[in-house]
Amino acid sequence: MSTHDAERREVGRAGVPGPRTGPPKAPRSPDRPSKALSSRTRLAAGTLLTPFFALFTVAMIVPVGYALWLSLFTEKQSGLGFDGPRTVFDGLGNYATALGDQAFRDGFRVLLGYCALYLPLMIGGAIVLALLLDTALARARRFFQLALFLPHAIPGLIAALIWIYLYTPQLSPVVAAMEAGGIGFDFFSSEGTLPSIVNIALWQWLGYNVVIFYAALQAVDRSLLEAATVDGAGNWRIAFSVKLPLIRSSLVMVLLFTVIGSLQLFTEPLILSRGSGSAVTSTWTPNMYAYSAAFERNDYGLAAAASVLIALAAAVLSFVVTRFTNRRKGARP
Repeated sequence: MSTHDAERREVGRAGVPGPRTGPPKAPRSPDRPSKALSSRTRLAAGTLLTPFFALFTVAMIVPVGYALWLSLFTEKQSGLGFDGPRTVFDGLGNYATALGDQAFRDGFRVLLGYCALYLPLMIGGAIVLALLLDTALARARRFFQLALFLPHAIPGLIAALIWIYLYTPQLSPVVAAMEAGGIGFDFFSSEGTLPSIVNIALWQWLGYNVVIFYAALQAVDRSLLEAATVDGAGNWRIAFSVKLPLIRSSLVMVLLFTVIGSLQLFTEPLILSRGSGSAVTSTWTPNMYAYSAAFERNDYGLAAAASVLIALAAAVLSFVVTRFTNRRKGARP
């Protein structure tokens, strides 16, 4: 056997193809399966997201666009008024009319006072109740969660009607008990209207925010709390130095939603304005101003402009809240 045959046999034993077996096959390109998988993923994502975007377009984009378009037009009488009103392009005239109206500006002042009273009570009360439910000494947590959340399940219109009954003298047992104790308070007066509406909103939304905060507290790593306890931290120190910083994202979310919801204040003051002797007028809040312009004065252009201005105010406040909280987060060591 020649030396060349021996080398070829040794190469065959080692599993390496000899010179007569031909070149090895090229490995399959790994990009093809990944590309196919990526295309299938995009197709599935597009299929699942299409209903959302369709509904979002119909329910949000189209109404907002129509409101912007409607706010640029107004109705004017032609000639001596025999031909009836005609719709004409007014540009930013409706916006100037809304901003120049004292009633519209006063509505934002009412909202400012409402937020100054409502936000601390809502956020602070929800945090305190959630921390109490999260403590190891709390009992019957499920019962109290349900009891606090039940008012949120009642529609705002029904809640406002219930509280109007509780605010009305000669009808309300609450007012009778207050008068028996020597406490006289008119819930429908100019001084009592704002606290009355804040009380309705607290009753309806406090339990909802408590559930959000309590769910966030349940996700806190218990080993961190145990470590803080071993280090000698008390319940108050653990609550404000450990728990609250860890649920900061939930705090920001609730604050943002509460601010936006405050700008949309409408149902409670509208129902209270129907009460006897109420100090709430038809333009008490910006939303009520837009409602009055549309359905009492039939000025749909002015109502659309007021609605757009309210939406812009909500967007600006949302930006300020998120920017402020992000800055506080970045400044924290």
